[in-house]
Amino acid sequence: MLDIISKINKDCWEVELKGELDVSNSEKLKEHLNNIYSEKHLNIKLNFEYLDYIDSTGLGVIIGILKKLKLDDNEIYIVKPKKNVEKILHITGLNKIFNMEG
Repeated sequence: MLDIISKINKDCWEVELKGELDVSNSEKLKEHLNNIYSEKHLNIKLNFEYLDYIDSTGLGVIIGILKKLKLDDNEIYIVKPKKNVEKILHITGLNKIFNMEG
């Protein structure tokens, strides 16, 4: 299960993810991020503080959205990932692609 909460804060979208991001719900996140970005082209901060798990499909969605944002000189920031999620980002080298905070 994945809960997604979004709001605009100053010059970026803040998106909080709760639960698990995997093949069963990654399309939900993709649609959500595409919708908010279409509404307003801003940087996106993904708060992973309450994200318990992410698989390769979830990572693929985030990479796909990042490519779209880069066309407009925007970025994705990963905020407060749990240790296990942070480990996956390091193993895959994605910690060098995304801006990491906290």
